[in-house]
This record gives sequence, structure tokens and C-alpha cells, in this order.
Amino acid sequence: MSHQNLKFKSLLDGTRIIPVMVIKSLADAVPMACRLVDEGFRVLEVTLRTDCALDAVREIIAHVPEAITGVGTVTEAAHLIAAHEAGAAFAVSPGATDALITAAEQIPLPLLPGVSTASEAMALQAKGYRYLKLFPAEAVGGRTLLKSLNGPLPELKFCPTGGINAALAEDYLDLPNVVCVGGSWMV
Repeated sequence: MSHQNLKFKSLLDGTRIIPVMVIKSLADAVPMACRLVDEGFRVLEVTLRTDCALDAVREIIAHVPEAITGVGTVTEAAHLIAAHEAGAAFAVSPGATDALITAAEQIPLPLLPGVSTASEAMALQAKGYRYLKLFPAEAVGGRTLLKSLNGPLPELKFCPTGGINAALAEDYLDLPNVVCVGGSWMV
């Protein structure tokens, strides 16, 4: 069982929306994080889509200690290792390869792996994962898919991301198997 994944329950306590931050300039990291925390967002995801992303994580951790800072767009074991070394509180992946899941079992960093089908969700559930990212949420069926998954897989909890905006967020959050949503509309 993935004990690291179960840590998401405590990480997400009281969190309904996770801002997904694409930081293009290191100088923007701390001001952006401060603004988001001031607006009530305490769990922040910095995507690994830019060259300065890991430095941004380090800066936010050092200068915005009230934020719970994680890393997104984790697609390989090296990303998990780098996120852990940078001090990230969690990692988020758009999918879940065998190599990534194997690495996650050996690195003490909670991973929120991505799924887009019932089979992927069941495979991760069999490995002990209870918290999953639905990605790309809107493109793969979004709320309709999550409602359908809740019947046969009620113990799984999801953080959908991908195509979600402020107007859709509340509809997602009303679902019993959605603990939070991720998005960039507030960034």
C-alpha cells in the first residue's frame, strides 16, 4: 500500500482548490505565491514546465513558509528525486508509468498520480493509491466520468485538473469523490 499517497488526506485538509503555477521567471515565484496565500490558497503546485521551476520551489519554501508547496508535471523518476531534494511537500503527475510508481515507492514524497480511465484508477488502487488526479479532466469526461467512477470505486478520491475554470470548479467540488480541483484560472 502506498502510505505516501495516503498523506494527501492530511495535506489536502481544508483545501478545495490547488493553484497550478507555471513560473516563467524566478523573480515572479515569491510574489505570486504570496498573493495566492493572501487570497486563501495554501497548497500550491509549481509545474516542472520551465527551467526555473525547481529554483522557484526552493524560493517559495524559503520565503513563504505558510504555503504547502508541491511540484507538478512529474513524468519520470528523476523529477521525483529532484522535487524531493528541492524540499517539495508533494508531487503530481499527469499519468502513472510503472517506473514512476516504482520510484514513488522508494522516495518519501507523496505522489498524486494521474489517471483518465477506470482501468488506470483500478490499477493504482491495487497498488494502494486512494488519491488520484483525473487528467485531463474536461477532455476525458470530467464530472460525468467522476460520477460514473464513484459507484464501483467509492473509496477513491480525485483531484481533477485540465480545462477546469472558476465556473466549473464548484460543480466538480459538489461530487462526493472529489476532494479538490486544480487549475490556473486564479494565477
